[in-house]
Amino acid sequence: MSDVIDRPETIDQPRRLPIWVVILAFTLMLGFLALIGWGLSRASRGAIVVGDTVPQFGFTTFDGQEVLSTDFTGKVLVVNFWASWCKPCEQEARELEEAHQYYKPSGDVIFVGMTYSDTEPNSLAYLQKFGITYPNGPDLATRASQLFRVKGVPETFIIDRQGRLAYFKAGPFSSTQEIISVVDGVLGE
Repeated sequence: MSDVIDRPETIDQPRRLPIWVVILAFTLMLGFLALIGWGLSRASRGAIVVGDTVPQFGFTTFDGQEVLSTDFTGKVLVVNFWASWCKPCEQEARELEEAHQYYKPSGDVIFVGMTYSDTEPNSLAYLQKFGITYPNGPDLATRASQLFRVKGVPETFIIDRQGRLAYFKAGPFSSTQEIISVVDGVLGE
């Protein structure tokens, strides 16, 4: 007989990570997912919300005038995004012009319009059709519409005298009186 003892070969067991490493990795992963969720939530809300200070923006009107939001500090600024192909925009076009004419003598409220994904000839025809006289121009490279996170047209943003977004309207105003009521509320703040 032999003195050799049959020993089963040892099988290497995989090393398990300590539980604290697993918990730490899981916690970090949850934190990362929460951060992504928070960022997506902010992005879907828009760049600015009512009460936020509106960053400076500007555009060039169809007749070549430079318009900067900072030029209207101390005044209420009504910014309307529209397009000639937009039927709901047509529903409020005359009302916006009437409200502009209503406030024009005081100089306390300024109306501006920016076209959204439109052509210049169609935009100019639209302005003429509805007799719109307040400054309007194209939103070249969609800079302003990205700032405001425009999702469709018409959308109107009313900025108070301190440069904060005071009101937002998605869709058309139903009447001149609705516009005046909202603007008067902002003026009274």
